[in-house]
Amino acid sequence: MPLPLYLLAVAVFAMGTSEFMLAGLVPDIATSLDVSVGAAGLLTSAFAVGMIVGAPLMAALARRWPARASLLGFVLVFAVAHVVGALTASFVVLLVTRVIAALANAGFLAVALSTAATLVASDQKGRALAVLLSGTTVATIAGVPGGAVLGAVFGWRAAFAAIALLCLPAAFGVLKGVPARVGKAPRDTPAGSSLRNEIAQLAIPRLVLVMLLGALVNAATFATFTFLAPIVTDTAGLGELWVSVVLVLFGAGSFVGVTLAGRLADERPGIVIAVGGPLLLLGWVALATLAAQPVALLLLVSVQGTLSFALGGTLIARVLYEAAGAPTMGGSYATAALNIGAAGGPLVAAATLGTDAGDLGPVWVSGLLVTVALLIALPLRRFVAPRAGQAVR
Repeated sequence: MPLPLYLLAVAVFAMGTSEFMLAGLVPDIATSLDVSVGAAGLLTSAFAVGMIVGAPLMAALARRWPARASLLGFVLVFAVAHVVGALTASFVVLLVTRVIAALANAGFLAVALSTAATLVASDQKGRALAVLLSGTTVATIAGVPGGAVLGAVFGWRAAFAAIALLCLPAAFGVLKGVPARVGKAPRDTPAGSSLRNEIAQLAIPRLVLVMLLGALVNAATFATFTFLAPIVTDTAGLGELWVSVVLVLFGAGSFVGVTLAGRLADERPGIVIAVGGPLLLLGWVALATLAAQPVALLLLVSVQGTLSFALGGTLIARVLYEAAGAPTMGGSYATAALNIGAAGGPLVAAATLGTDAGDLGPVWVSGLLVTVALLIALPLRRFVAPRAGQAVR
C-alpha cells in the first residue's frame, strides 16, 4: 500500500481518539463547566450529528479543491477546535467546537476515503479502506485509554490539548505524503452538473443497500461498545480498571478485523458476509448469555471486535466500489453510513437500559440489528457482493 495511506491513518487515529475518548471525560467536563452530566453528554451527540451532516456537506464543498489542500485544511481546523475547546470556560463554546471538529473530521474522512480509492488499483479499495480504518482501531487500543488516563491525571483540558498536538504530525504527513493534484474534480466538468451526477448515484439500489447494511452492522457494534463499562463492572463484577482492559481487547480485535477485511473485501466479500455475518450474530447472543463470566466476557469482546469490523469494513468497502461513479462524493457516502450507525446504535441501545434486560439490553440490540442485516443481505448476497467480472448494475 502507498505510504500516503499510512500518513492519512495517523490523522484518522487522532480524530478517532477525540471521538471515542470523550465518553470517559464527560463527568470531569460537567464538574469543570458547572453543567449536568446529561448536558455534558450532548457533546457526544453534537459530534455524531456533525459527522453525519458534515460528510456529504464538506465533501461537496471541497470537491473542487486538490485533496492535499482539503485534507490539510480539515486537519488544521480540527486542531484549532481542540485548542479553543481546551481553553474555554463556556460550555456553549465547547459544544460549538465539538460540532466544528466533527464537521472537519467528517470532511477529512470523506476526502481521505475518496483519495484512497485513487491511490491504489481499482480492485484494492478494500485494502486501502483497511489501512485508513486501522487508525480508528489503534485509537481504541491506545488513544482512548491514553486519553482517559491523561484526563484523569491532568484533567480533560490536557486531553483536548494532546489531540491538537497529535494533529501536527498528521498535518505534516498530509503535506508531504499526498500528491498535490490528487482528488481534484476535472475543470472541464460543470460543477453543478457533475455534483448532480454524483448525488444521483444514490438512486442506484445496490449502493443504497450496502450503505444500509453497513449502517446496521456499525450500529450493532456501537450499541454494545458504548455501554461496555456497566457490563464489565456490574454484570461481570470486575473492577473499574478492567474497563480499559476490555476496551483494549475490543480495539485489538477490531484491528484484526479490518486487516482481514482488507484482505478479503476486494476478492471474497460474499464469503465474509455469508460466514462472518452468522458468526457475528452468534457472538452477540453468546455475549448476552455469558457476560457474567469474566473469562467468557474477555474472550468474546475480542472476538466480536474482530467479526464486527471484518463484516462492517467489508460492507463499507462495497460502498466505495458501488460509488465509483461518484469519485469526489463516494467517500462521504461511506462516512455517512459509518456514522449513522455509530449515532443510531447507541440511541436504540440506551432505550433498553431501563427495561428488564438491564445492562445486557444493548447486547441484545446488537444481535437484533445484525439479524435484520442478515435477513436483508443473505438472500441478496450475490447482488450485494457480485463476483469478479459480474455486472454491477
